[in-house]
Amino acid sequence: MPSGRGGHRNAHSAQRMLALLALLFLCWPFGAARAQDLEPRRWTHLPVGLNVLGVGAGWTNGEILFDPVLLVEDASLKLYVAGLGYSRAYDLFGRTARLDVNVPYASGRWEGLVDGAQTVVRRTGFVDPRLRFSVNLYGAPALKGDAFLAYRRDHPVSTTIGAAVEVTLPVGEYFSDKLINLGGNRWVVHPQLGVLHQHGRWQFELTGSVFLYQTNRDFWQGFVREQDPLYFLQAHAIRAFRKGWWGSFSTGYAYGGQSRVNGLLKPDDARSRYFALSMGMPVSKRQSLKVTYLTADTNISVGQNTDTLLLGWSVNWSR
Repeated sequence: MPSGRGGHRNAHSAQRMLALLALLFLCWPFGAARAQDLEPRRWTHLPVGLNVLGVGAGWTNGEILFDPVLLVEDASLKLYVAGLGYSRAYDLFGRTARLDVNVPYASGRWEGLVDGAQTVVRRTGFVDPRLRFSVNLYGAPALKGDAFLAYRRDHPVSTTIGAAVEVTLPVGEYFSDKLINLGGNRWVVHPQLGVLHQHGRWQFELTGSVFLYQTNRDFWQGFVREQDPLYFLQAHAIRAFRKGWWGSFSTGYAYGGQSRVNGLLKPDDARSRYFALSMGMPVSKRQSLKVTYLTADTNISVGQNTDTLLLGWSVNWSR
């Protein structure tokens, strides 16, 4: 029979392993944090042929909250993200459709006390890119030029209903021998359904979506990771001002997304609230700037609380 001291060491090692696995899931940079695509104006009626190219940068700081039995204390994260994005509006059977491509690059630092020992993890590299296909099913006919301007002028009050699917490609930086990665090594399919009501200078937008995760069969040390669907509801109030300025207040709630590793449930389900303020401003006829402040906090005792500042620049042209 094993000695009491050996049993204690085994229990201690198992507890430390649980702590590391919990650290993995709560610090996963683009797993549950994917719900931070709290983005206003995604269903806005655009003229056919419009192209938008943008670059952006984001800074996230936050604290990570653990179950006390896992012996993880003072955990925090700092994440820096830069990205390149492209969007194009086109005609799909008479309705306005849109293609969005986003390629992010990130540098992150996760640190905390694990069983009294200072632990620091750093990662730098490409994150899984995303493709989004959307179509306005109602209230946004495919128009361009003067016909588009005349339609918007004649419809100051209108409602648009849209549907989309976003796909995350598993090509970001990923190493199966590391607990924390910037890539997920799995496909993620993200169906969305939204409605936009415009009344003069005001827009009110509501979007419901679900993240569907492929099983990662080459997880850490050959384990298999599965994840339940993550549900996300977001709402936006947007106000247009003179000379092309606009501002918005956004809120969202994420629920679900609990993981299993080799069939064992992990404490990483999301019950998180999101709030954001955004401001857009033109700098020329073809160029504009956008700044967003976003805060997120968990609704349970285990999770993470973060603050994010996002800056973006874009240029547009028609063809």
